[in-house]
Amino acid sequence: MTIEARIRELGNRHRVLDQTIQREMTHPAADSLRVRELKQQKLRLKEQITSLEARTH
Repeated sequence: MTIEARIRELGNRHRVLDQTIQREMTHPAADSLRVRELKQQKLRLKEQITSLEARTH
């Protein structure tokens, strides 16, 4: 898999996590631990994307 393809894949996963977080937060009884874990996953993905993007420039 090329770096560009990996960046796209991670970007897609990042967007899906963002949508999941938004849905989770709209529930009145949102699980704050789950939201925090999802946000941490999203941050790790963003860090991976940034790292890969730096390697392509």
